[in-house]
Amino acid sequence: MKLGLVFSFLNPENRMLLEAAEAGGVQVEKIIDASLMPVLNSNSLPKMDIILQRSASFSRSLYITKCFEVAGVPVLNSHAVQSICGDKALTTLALASAGLPVPQTVIAFTPEEALKAIEQVGYPAVLKPVVGSWGRLLAKVNDREAAEAVLEHKDELGSYMHKVYYVQEYVEKLKQRDIRAIVVGDEVVCAMYRKNGESWRTNVALGAIGEKCEVTSELGELCLNAAKAVGSGVLGIDIFESERGLLVNEINHAVEFKGMVAATGVDVAGKIVDYAIGLAHA
Repeated sequence: MKLGLVFSFLNPENRMLLEAAEAGGVQVEKIIDASLMPVLNSNSLPKMDIILQRSASFSRSLYITKCFEVAGVPVLNSHAVQSICGDKALTTLALASAGLPVPQTVIAFTPEEALKAIEQVGYPAVLKPVVGSWGRLLAKVNDREAAEAVLEHKDELGSYMHKVYYVQEYVEKLKQRDIRAIVVGDEVVCAMYRKNGESWRTNVALGAIGEKCEVTSELGELCLNAAKAVGSGVLGIDIFESERGLLVNEINHAVEFKGMVAATGVDVAGKIVDYAIGLAHA
């Protein structure tokens, strides 16, 4: 059994995965994504039974994953799952198409139409880049003046991804918290509440504090259905507790779990490695 761990840098999660593999007697090859140079018209990649894809770069992750898959090596998560989860608009579309509860969301393609979308959703509204993580470049706009300013800034940014305006209703979180759950295959292995004082953003990367959350039957069923809607794998499911019930906000295909382990005591890395071994032997 040979497992390839593709990563950009050795963060705590990747170290935990390496330790879990070593503890399970699994041979691991560390593959730094920036060092790979796949030859597209021949299989030049290292021989592996399965790849754990942990690149911090979305573009590198997609291309490297596809190259391994074409070479016949299974990758966790797959290119198809990454493609959906790495794009907030495609994630929301997949969840809504599966009949799952999501915040009201509109996409637009010009600043003028984006302003109409914001006013359709209602103030306050949240503007997000369709590709991005760690709560970066999110903006909560409370009125038209703020909306116009943010849209002007986005319009001046060079990336074509900023020309897609993802507009979401602002959901008033109950108890000023949200829920992050981790799904591995067909199991919700753990969940935690994320709280960040008075801030409306509850990303651990922005200083939010994790606290263990019981995985109720309602929460567990919603998380598994959300994972299934995007193709399943190792996924972080972000849930809002709202006045109208639980809402699925986002799904993270390269989920970080250091804070989850600290909050719950669950060996997330061990669960992931065990699941990867099972896929490789399937």
